[in-house]
Amino acid sequence: MEYVSQTIGSSALNGIIEIPPALRNKTVQLIILPVDNLVSEQAKPKKRPLGFAKGAEIPDSFFEPLSEEELQAWGL
Repeated sequence: MEYVSQTIGSSALNGIIEIPPALRNKTVQLIILPVDNLVSEQAKPKKRPLGFAKGAEIPDSFFEPLSEEELQAWGL
């Protein structure tokens, strides 16, 4: 895993993160670790209409939880 480590004055972080009072006006070590891959807004796929059912809409009820009977039928 790649990371960046740099020793800087805590005042360089003003306006970026909140520095605890005990660390203000001190030299601190800043370590940057990757936690997630960000995808730019341009790279995200755009919403597309359903090609097999032009003009059809998915009702809100589609997103409601399944009943206990339906869950049991699926073995869940």
